Amino acid sequence: MSNEYLKLAIKHAQAGDWDLAHKIVQVRDDSIACWIHAVLHKIEGDESNSRYWYASSKNQYEDFTDSGEELNAISQQLERND
Repeated sequence: MSNEYLKLAIKHAQAGDWDLAHKIVQVRDDSIACWIHAVLHKIEGDESNSRYWYASSKNQYEDFTDSGEELNAISQQLERND
């Protein structure tokens, strides 16, 4: 699955479609997909599940207080990786 799917997951998350964003990322296990997955659970308010996915992503729960800014940072990283 290409990074385009991860970019699509971010767009859906930013638009408030948590379920579709979650469906996209839950089939991947690379670090960026895990990072997006972590942010989605942070948005949902499920801190323990979010922290699990942060550990898999090698990022930290506390790195961002604003989930929108964090999704933008992930999007920028995906652009650099293309």
